[in-house]
Amino acid sequence: MFDLVIAHGLAVLPSGSAVVDIAVTDGIISAIGAPGTLAAIGAKRVVDATDQIVIPGGIDPHVHSGLTLASGPGGTTMTSEMPSVVSKACLFGGTTTLCDFIFWSGGKSLQAAADERRKLFDDLCYGDYTLHIAVESPISNEILAEIPAMVKAGYPTIKMFTTDITPGRMAHLTHYGHIWEILKILAKEGGLALIHAEDNDLVMHMYEKLIAEDKTGFEHLAEAHTVLSEELSFNRVIGLAESVPGAALYMVHTSARTGVEAIERSRAKGFPIYGETLHQYVLFNAEDYKRPNGQIYHTYPSLKYPEDQKALWRGLESGALQCVATDELCCPLDVKLIGNRIDDTTGGNSGVEPRVALMYTEMVTKRGFPLEQFVDLISTSAAKLMGLYPRKGILAVGSDADIVLLDPKLAHTIDGSNLHSVDYSPWDGWPVSIWPSMTILRGKIMVEGGQFNGELTDGAFIPRSIAPEILQGPAV
Repeated sequence: MFDLVIAHGLAVLPSGSAVVDIAVTDGIISAIGAPGTLAAIGAKRVVDATDQIVIPGGIDPHVHSGLTLASGPGGTTMTSEMPSVVSKACLFGGTTTLCDFIFWSGGKSLQAAADERRKLFDDLCYGDYTLHIAVESPISNEILAEIPAMVKAGYPTIKMFTTDITPGRMAHLTHYGHIWEILKILAKEGGLALIHAEDNDLVMHMYEKLIAEDKTGFEHLAEAHTVLSEELSFNRVIGLAESVPGAALYMVHTSARTGVEAIERSRAKGFPIYGETLHQYVLFNAEDYKRPNGQIYHTYPSLKYPEDQKALWRGLESGALQCVATDELCCPLDVKLIGNRIDDTTGGNSGVEPRVALMYTEMVTKRGFPLEQFVDLISTSAAKLMGLYPRKGILAVGSDADIVLLDPKLAHTIDGSNLHSVDYSPWDGWPVSIWPSMTILRGKIMVEGGQFNGELTDGAFIPRSIAPEILQGPAV
């Protein structure tokens, strides 16, 4: 007898979509069979998924929980929502695994920074999680020497920024020399570099210019974080990485046409480069800054223009972009609205809960994407690129029983007040053609019919290792 059987659902399998039964034993998918066959064997519970779509749990490769942020006059310090809030919203929305960050900025070892960050998550996260490392200059030789051990310990992804983002407020810059050294280490050790790529000289010049011209309102953010800035920085980083044998890149939150084109050119040469965009970028553009409370649509880099949105959609369809993430930085509306200048507007958004349903609606319902491509973009590709596959991101025997049932009968218009993170949503009023009726984490039904059944001890840290084929060429 099985622990659980999901019966008669249209499951998105590696071989394609098919109506099947999926059985779960001890938190693992133990069998997949013809409809009705596994239910007939028997289980502690059989869930009838007729007319529903069954997918692997969503994976968000880019989330920031419990992150200190500064907003408003005087740099008022506040903190984004903690893993308990973010992971609960994830599960309500069909995301079972989130990838957050360890921000290292000196004064301690990488391992000490990781241990400190883990304390924020252990027994405080409802869903499964993993952690990238983020570093900034100056980086000593001692810290560089730590990287091989961190990769072996299950932290194979390192994020680096080519900009400080805003003047005097978010100091994250990694100098190109340090990026080069880290690329060489990751190439040797089997790691993947995550890059926030904007041209720092141009970004800071535009802040200075806009402030001098008294164009300080946040509606001018796209003039500070420009399409040209993305073009210059993407191509510079890619050129640097292509000179390092064995290096591989993952370009986070690609926002502009020029970024998509740079990724396409490098992939065409066979270089292992991968692109992520955000549902923020494909669904909003710089014109949305002019709407009431326009800050709610902002994240860093800025929203761009309709032609950039078209390029992002083209990149998702063609395979130039592999993942749709959130860059989640969840805070209440009053915090999000404190900043109203180009140099103090709070980035990030509360986007993890509606991500899966929004992307199904925009990809499958509106644009005719195949179900399999939709699942790749919200789960499977992230699992492969981040070293979670085949444990995560796939409905297959032996994989974790992270399973989501999407029900077309739950189509509705999003009401931000009914979501489970904070008191607003940029997608308030957006129609969705589907919504999760059930979210299962390693065999446990965490959400069913709008009822949450999770406990803070349910989530687990998932150590990772990048598959060699991901690092050898554009394998996804």
